Amino acid sequence: MNSFYTYVVKRRKLILILFLTVFIVCLVTKNLVAVNYDINDYLPKDCASTVSLDVMQEEFDGGIPNARVMIRDVTIPEALEYKDRIKSVDGVTGVTWLDDAVDITVPLSALDQDTVETYYKDGTALLTVTIAEESRITAVPLIRDIIGDGNAMTGSAVSTSVATTSTVSEVHKIAVVAVIFVFVVLILTTNSWIEPLLVLGGLGIAVVINAGSNLIFGEISFVTNAAGNILQLAVSLDYSVFLIHRFEECMENHSDPKQAMVDALCKSTTSILSSGLTTVIGFLALVLMRFRIGPDLGLALAKGVAISLITVFVFMPSLILLTYKLLDKTKHRVFMPSFKRFGGVIRRVAIPMVCVFAVAVVPSYLASNANDYFYGSSHIFGPDTQLGADTQDIQEVFGESDTYVLLVPRGDTATQTALSNDLHRVPDITSIISYVDMAGAEIPPEYLDAGTLSQLESEHYSRMVLSVDVPYEGEKTFSLVERIRSIANDYYPGQYYLAGEGVSTYDLMDTVTADMIKVNILAIGAVFLVLLLTLKSLSLPIILVLSIETAIWINLAVPYFMGSTCFYIAYLIISSIQLGATVDYAILMTDRYKENRQSLEKKDAVIHTISDVTVSILTSGSVLTVVGLLLGYISTNQLLAQLGIFIGRGGICSLIIVIFVLPGELMLFDRFVIAKKEKKHKKIWNKRLDLTEEK
Repeated sequence: MNSFYTYVVKRRKLILILFLTVFIVCLVTKNLVAVNYDINDYLPKDCASTVSLDVMQEEFDGGIPNARVMIRDVTIPEALEYKDRIKSVDGVTGVTWLDDAVDITVPLSALDQDTVETYYKDGTALLTVTIAEESRITAVPLIRDIIGDGNAMTGSAVSTSVATTSTVSEVHKIAVVAVIFVFVVLILTTNSWIEPLLVLGGLGIAVVINAGSNLIFGEISFVTNAAGNILQLAVSLDYSVFLIHRFEECMENHSDPKQAMVDALCKSTTSILSSGLTTVIGFLALVLMRFRIGPDLGLALAKGVAISLITVFVFMPSLILLTYKLLDKTKHRVFMPSFKRFGGVIRRVAIPMVCVFAVAVVPSYLASNANDYFYGSSHIFGPDTQLGADTQDIQEVFGESDTYVLLVPRGDTATQTALSNDLHRVPDITSIISYVDMAGAEIPPEYLDAGTLSQLESEHYSRMVLSVDVPYEGEKTFSLVERIRSIANDYYPGQYYLAGEGVSTYDLMDTVTADMIKVNILAIGAVFLVLLLTLKSLSLPIILVLSIETAIWINLAVPYFMGSTCFYIAYLIISSIQLGATVDYAILMTDRYKENRQSLEKKDAVIHTISDVTVSILTSGSVLTVVGLLLGYISTNQLLAQLGIFIGRGGICSLIIVIFVLPGELMLFDRFVIAKKEKKHKKIWNKRLDLTEEK
């Protein structure tokens, strides 16, 4: 490594130019990275609802309905006029209303009331709209202009449009506040006025390069877009600080700053790399998720930390050597206390805290696995937003409803009629629009107009549009999806396709729950293996991983005890994020304890360790906590907000366990923590001290 770092130091001007060039390029390309706000797009390519959507798009011009529009105080002719105006909006591929389900020239009182009230109730019309995927952002505002603020609209297309416009400004706001907070924290925890600027400069370059290089993925998810940059900032903060402090230490022994930098790099490589590697592996565990937001976020975060490490080892030496004289000239007194007195407090409470920890492990684990969950996007916007309020308004009038589309092979109208009759008997299906329902099995297709026929029949399939009286997700919805699939499979075994928001949410639930155990086992196993190799101990990885995992369980148990519902995606992602981002605190605490035990008894070693590492742990932990809480309290997207709360609360839980519990664990298992070689070294050290005192 010495020869590599010598080369880095010699070529510092070239490196500065290279990094600044890449920074400028990525500053441009980061604005070219597309962001996808539709959760359902990240379902596995081979899951049933995804395959159904693909077939549907191949066979029919319009997709499945993805918006519902409610218009108050309208007559039948006025509702039809609204329908025509909405249908004319660019990007709207279909609008379904009462006239598509029944003959509205017949008095409404003579028609089936369940069918009528699915679309028209107490002078209020509910239209089902299909908006092309690529037109959602532009079409939704145009529809809003047509219906006015007094009416309401909801659905996945509306949710995607709102998320796209609102999240961008919220992410910028979060980033600005996070950078200001990091700057203040660095001012308090470093001893030079210029050091925070150096650290933020290096981090800023790494973050922008990571964001710009996301162009290689084509597009990223809204979760990655919102959380990726601030998480990279939070978990990579300490690397540059550690290198600067190590350089200042080496400058005391070297007259040549270039040689001091090479020495500092060699001495800090192992600790920074081991810290970064555990973080990268924790994030990479997300790649094994079949639900593709996991790989999307995991790859972007792992790449971000890797770029931060490269920046620290290659770019920061050049920047530090360029400005090291300013570091000396801008020294200020240390604002943080020594924490020695705090170390004494920790020594006294350490064992009782371990007892509390031992009692909390099992209940927190059980509670963390007993939460209620939202799986899809139907609850992403709360009632304090316009979309959330609109959704409530529609549900108050028409109840919770959805629209599914069922494709079956074309041709056998007798079988289609029998299938339709069976589906009509399902209580939660309120109406069916299909060729056999509208025209009857006996009427030839040529008797229908071409426009109507094209929506019901393709070259290979007949389409049945089912209006269902269930919410977008929940036990009732999932039971209905299973029942419809079962009925369709009885008539067309393996030949039918079912799609809809509730169907996609069912498949999403099925996919992400299967991912949970796999991702957690891999993350824990990989981090355990890295700790085993770097710490060269079997007991220490067990202690550290159990400590952080318990912090994760406590974090995820809070919603259970509060009686709130979790977004399963946030619940799934946070386990890997919290493990990867906070296990570093435990590694730092353990390394310093082992170092202090070479010359001190275990109780004194705890006091000195707390004094040595508390500032570093609090710096990193407070930044992770604050950026998480910023995401939690600024974002109107409830999935992102809950992920932010999980990150912030997880940072606090890990901090508490590392500072208050881990020291007690290290003392209790001291004989396993300190290797025989280290114990022998400690005895020799103590003998030398005794001889010195005798002299």
